[in-house]
Amino acid sequence: MSDDVLSIIPTDPQWQPGHEAVDRVVSLVEDLTPGGSDGVDVEIDVMWHDAMTAVECGGNLERIGCPLCRAAIDMEWWRDLLEAHGDEGFTTLAIEVPCCGGSTALDALDYDWPCGFARFEIAVWNPGRPWFREDELEALAARLGHPVKQIRARV
Repeated sequence: MSDDVLSIIPTDPQWQPGHEAVDRVVSLVEDLTPGGSDGVDVEIDVMWHDAMTAVECGGNLERIGCPLCRAAIDMEWWRDLLEAHGDEGFTTLAIEVPCCGGSTALDALDYDWPCGFARFEIAVWNPGRPWFREDELEALAARLGHPVKQIRARV
């Protein structure tokens, strides 16, 4: 059986909130995620990372495109990059893309299913819903004190 994970991360990959803000936003996340109808409990993990960490969409990722030349980026290159930085994270998101050799940033790549990078993440396991609505994201951001985006993974 696979799990669904709906993650909330700051739009700025370096930004981290204080603990009081996290308590406020987790309370709202609990209200917004009923869990699955199959009786699977919702689990909420709150994580602070020392370095920027990839928050990916898992098995939902279909394609990565280059923002410079619009070519598809090899998925093997992506997997190797994540594996190489899996333990220590990323000190920078600056990269040279393999397709055209241009310079860009990892968070600027065109992901077919949202992916991101963050030093803070709220991961909701089996949330019982596919996405948060825009007004819900705005409410989460207001409680956290910073704009957020969402990543949905199948693992």
